[in-house]
Amino acid sequence: MRAVRLNELGGPENLHVEDDVPTPQAAPGETCVKIVRAALNRRDVFITQGLYPGIELPKTLGSDGAGTVAQLGEGVTGLHLGSRVVIDPQLGWSDSTYHASGGSSLLGMPKDGTFAEYVVVPATNVHACPPGLSDDEAAAIPLGGLTAYRALFTRGRITKDDVVLITGIGGGVQTFALLFAKHVGARTIVTSSSDEKLERAKALGADVGINYKTSDAWQKEVRAASDGGPTLAIESTGGETLAKVLDIARPGARIVIYGGTAGDAKIRPFSIFWKHLDVLGTSMGSPQDFTEMLALFGAGLRPVVDRVFPMARCAEAAERLLRAEQFGKIVLAVA
Repeated sequence: MRAVRLNELGGPENLHVEDDVPTPQAAPGETCVKIVRAALNRRDVFITQGLYPGIELPKTLGSDGAGTVAQLGEGVTGLHLGSRVVIDPQLGWSDSTYHASGGSSLLGMPKDGTFAEYVVVPATNVHACPPGLSDDEAAAIPLGGLTAYRALFTRGRITKDDVVLITGIGGGVQTFALLFAKHVGARTIVTSSSDEKLERAKALGADVGINYKTSDAWQKEVRAASDGGPTLAIESTGGETLAKVLDIARPGARIVIYGGTAGDAKIRPFSIFWKHLDVLGTSMGSPQDFTEMLALFGAGLRPVVDRVFPMARCAEAAERLLRAEQFGKIVLAVA
């Protein structure tokens, strides 16, 4: 089969299509999915750069995928050959809904992923595609949607009365966070260094957009727009941004952190204990999170697709993600 392979580290330019990769076969309890569309995550770029733990090469990357059931392993029931499906990329979560087990992992490292014509996963990770979604939209959902859902609902306990701050709008997870927050009726404030991304966010329902590059007082703007500070913040930047979010959060607010692209943060404990803040970590999500998240798209939500690239241009697609030029999810056309 054809697959996008990473044979050496150094950056997205090392992603290449190979035509003679062995087609995987479903073992007992597994399902082989014929991938129609896959989607990129920042994780894929980090792996190409060597900025991810436990890298094993050569490897087929990719956590997000949608397609059709091609083969059922022994003992698999409830799935039918040819049916449209989407894949939950979280493998081996745990018996608890609270946190993943130490042996959990994501599809695409260390297990070969979705940037291929076929992928094999546990049958329990295969779900019916929400009706009404295109293949591009279905492939865009899994990892970003799962991470955002757990951040807002499971960890953040969002309600319609919240004022939600979403920093760095434009990436996949933060775009999903905006969609979910507006779905429940919460007021939303988004930040970005791009006026174009802020306008697109407003078109999706964001109530306030603030450019932190051109505003010398974006923290004051957030406070003013939120009547004293956000009650819930979804943060993936880390560094100085996280420290500022803690400072402007309203007393009793929840700050949910799922990433740290800007590195470690120097924070003031005073901001946390004096205001009785809940600082919550999260990463990916449980099978229950995935099922509940997918149901939102079955109820009419639609993910934001930035651009669709042919499989042969995977390196170019990853470079676009590396430069943070996207708004929403970047999708690969596999078939």
